[in-house]
Amino acid sequence: MSDTASLASLPSTRRAILESLKKRGEARAEELGADLQITASAVRQHLGGLVASGFVSHREIKGQPGRPKHLYFLTEVAEALFPNTYRELANELLSYIETDSPEMVSRLFDRRRDRRIERAAERVAGKTLEDQVAEVAAILDEDGYLATWERRSDDTFVVTEHNCAVLGVARQYGQACSSEIEFLRSVLPGATVERTSHIVSGAHRCAYLIAARP
Repeated sequence: MSDTASLASLPSTRRAILESLKKRGEARAEELGADLQITASAVRQHLGGLVASGFVSHREIKGQPGRPKHLYFLTEVAEALFPNTYRELANELLSYIETDSPEMVSRLFDRRRDRRIERAAERVAGKTLEDQVAEVAAILDEDGYLATWERRSDDTFVVTEHNCAVLGVARQYGQACSSEIEFLRSVLPGATVERTSHIVSGAHRCAYLIAARP
């Protein structure tokens, strides 16, 4: 599946199947076929491709005679294809706060940073630096940053965020980026952390060079 997949980029029939499932919640192939006015067999062929792409999953209907029957539903990957206004809403609310109390915006990002530090600290406690880096990358990946890490030949480490989970907010509020590097420095106190690549500045990814303190 392409990282740049969108609802509009899908073939029309598969797009229609996803839209029908979005409206129904879950459905059998026969019901989808009725919605699209095509055969259930044709729907199943498209569903096979959508399942393989990670857009659709299914569960078996128990207690019915005959061949196994399945109810199909959208995965979280497919849900993300549909429009949402979370970014716009977050920026709108932050703009109201900034108008009334500019310092409050920074305090909100500080609180988010501190909450992340508290949770991460428990997971890295007692580990070697390498294991801490691996754990931090796992945390970032869980948070939607598509994070990876590597150990370099000079015994430094690089953590790379291939996606910015808060990009829409970060483009408008620099505190999102500053709190990110503060988070990394706090959960890796035995190392120096420097940002070497920055999505907001035009790079394709954010990357951080991590080196053990002397």
